[in-house]
Amino acid sequence: MAGKYQRERSSSPFSSSSTIFISIISLAVIVSLFFIFSSSQTSFNRNTLPVFENPKIKPELSFVTSLEKFLTSRSRTKNLHDDTAVANEESVKKLDELIWKNEMERVHEDQFDSASSISNVLKVYVYEMPAKFTYDLLWLFRNTYKDTSNLTSNGSPVHRLIEQHSIDYWLWADLIAPESERRLKSVVRVYRQEEADLFYIPFFTTISYFLLEKQECKALYRDALKWITDQPAWNRSEGRDHILPIHHPWSFKSVRKSVKKAIWILPDMDSTGNWYKPGQVWLEKDLILPYVPNVEVCDDKCMSETEKSRNTLLFFRGRLKRNAGGKIRAKLGAELSGVEGVVIEEGTAGDSGKKAAQEGMRRSIFCLSPAGDTPSSARLFDAIVSGCIPLVISDELELPFEGLLDYRKIALFVSSSDAIQPGWLITFLQSIKPSKIKEMRINIAKHMKHFLYSHPAQPLGPEDLTWRMLAGKVSNIKLHIRRSQRVVKESRRLCTCEC
Repeated sequence: MAGKYQRERSSSPFSSSSTIFISIISLAVIVSLFFIFSSSQTSFNRNTLPVFENPKIKPELSFVTSLEKFLTSRSRTKNLHDDTAVANEESVKKLDELIWKNEMERVHEDQFDSASSISNVLKVYVYEMPAKFTYDLLWLFRNTYKDTSNLTSNGSPVHRLIEQHSIDYWLWADLIAPESERRLKSVVRVYRQEEADLFYIPFFTTISYFLLEKQECKALYRDALKWITDQPAWNRSEGRDHILPIHHPWSFKSVRKSVKKAIWILPDMDSTGNWYKPGQVWLEKDLILPYVPNVEVCDDKCMSETEKSRNTLLFFRGRLKRNAGGKIRAKLGAELSGVEGVVIEEGTAGDSGKKAAQEGMRRSIFCLSPAGDTPSSARLFDAIVSGCIPLVISDELELPFEGLLDYRKIALFVSSSDAIQPGWLITFLQSIKPSKIKEMRINIAKHMKHFLYSHPAQPLGPEDLTWRMLAGKVSNIKLHIRRSQRVVKESRRLCTCEC
């Protein structure tokens, strides 16, 4: 039968060509329908997640350059509308009811569509605050950046510090960017408060601290506090679902006690009490973000070119006199001074100091990252983007995104007590095998993207990891909001681990 079938097929001269012709016609029809369907969907389906990939938009890594583009692309006139409100019992109750209905709808939708990508995206409501809390402060930085050489009491350039802690700009710029420019799929901005998982407060606490006069800054802090705590959403949750960027440890300090239940975006968690009072910060509630690197990133070409020229065993350039845990720096300086293969230098401000630090890191295998005035230091992230293996000596350090990243693959951690023992540190570093060093440098090259802020924000960049980490907190935040609404005040001791 098989042979007969084959002979019958080959006996028809038209069968092969007819099949090809029909296939071509069918393919043309399918392609035409696809383009017709796609064009009709593009205009009307506004509830779907946007297409984030846009290779035509090159990410900008410089804070100053990105800010210039951001401000000049927007009108300098103040918004005619903002979210200024005065909460009362009725408005809080109404919002709470709307949130409950929206959550129930989402639960029932998920019941029938467990693979829904929309329900797994973090939804953030961005407050429209008066310009004095947002755009006016950004313009103040922009207009004074080139004209000032202001230094802090310890000699650090003010504007360089603001850049270093500019996470509030990068997060906000991503959230409010046109959807056609955004690339992140982990978060979406919503415009109705009842749809939000979290609320973002776009107040630039670091710029106001450093660039305003002391009393003017305190007055602005009080105004911001009143504006925030007047919001119905804040009163509903007592701020538990509100994101407050206070990345510099001095910023917003005078009014922090009134917002201690909010999610604080921090550079670290100083457990000594020098910067944060007991009970104000903890890992379950707050989130640590990396500093913005002070040096240029060592890209693939740079990593390849510096592979064989890293002749310095251990490098450090920075201020050797620090307070609190940073006192370890002076001890390390004394211990390592004059040791072969080790470069320990006092840091200097300005472009020349930045260049010297960058070149030194790119010539070195290991880069010393001791505690500063706080447990963290920007030097850790400068080392990573320079391709230099960080040697961390900071016993109280908490790290950004540690729920997602394993720092043991890209850094070495040594206790302060071991590090200051005579000869111990150099013996330890010399014992590390070349194969281990090569493996860690390969890992560093892969991890650099996690510490490079940019606009547009990039997938797996620090902005993306921020939203992923915050998404993991939402269930626990909702638990404590509902519990606080249920528990009778003073009826029993509230748990101290609430978020």
